[in-house]
Amino acid sequence: MLLKLLDLFFTGLHLAIIGFNLFGWLWPRFRKLHFLLVLATAASWLLLGLWFGLGYCPITDWQWQVKTKLGERNLPNSFIKYYADYLTGRDFSPALVDTWTAILFGIAALLSVYFNFIHPKLKRTPV
Repeated sequence: MLLKLLDLFFTGLHLAIIGFNLFGWLWPRFRKLHFLLVLATAASWLLLGLWFGLGYCPITDWQWQVKTKLGERNLPNSFIKYYADYLTGRDFSPALVDTWTAILFGIAALLSVYFNFIHPKLKRTPV
């Protein structure tokens, strides 16, 4: 029972982080927090990725440990691939999922930089 609750918790946490990474820049009051989460995500994927593999996510690691104890096997490297497969019943190519994940994350990161650092200066510049 506890393992199933942990699995649900990690799924919710994953979905919240992914959603906020993609759309947190939309709300002015959350833009600084969004930028920090984007930095933390990039650091996990790239810096921790130096030791654990590119795209490493500790939350995925912990959730996969739980899922393994629940009897799941052959888990992909990516929570996004796992969940896309789960929701659609398809078996998406890991490369395709990783590519779209990087593209959408990159767009969200650029929007975060724009709204946190460029847009405020444009608003202050007299016309």
